[in-house]
Amino acid sequence: MNIKKLWFEGERLYAMIDDGRTLWQSLLYYPRLRFAKDEQRECYTLNAFGIHWDELDEDVSFESFEYPDPEPEGISRVFLSHPEINVSAFARRLGMKQSLLAAYINGTKHPSVKQQQRIIDEINALGRELSTVGL
Repeated sequence: MNIKKLWFEGERLYAMIDDGRTLWQSLLYYPRLRFAKDEQRECYTLNAFGIHWDELDEDVSFESFEYPDPEPEGISRVFLSHPEINVSAFARRLGMKQSLLAAYINGTKHPSVKQQQRIIDEINALGRELSTVGL
């Protein structure tokens, strides 16, 4: 894959490739890029495997542009949109291995319907607990 043009728009990273297609992916997967300044985003290099931002210590592989789910959904979107939720602590709260919850969040594994509902129920329980905090 040869990238002819690379740009950011909203919460997405776009790439126009040599066959004329425009591919994209969500910046939720790349928080360093998501919160980077325009000047930092513009300083990248291309190599045989993908794109590298040295100052941000961030890499985006070419193949990731063709993953089936460029936009996170469900529990993945919740955790990626709210990095203030500590995944390790939340996994302990669930009685789940942190690595398994991280795999669900990153999309490398997919929870069963029952497991996903269990995680959503716990997110809602946490929200209810936080909403009762008084000053």
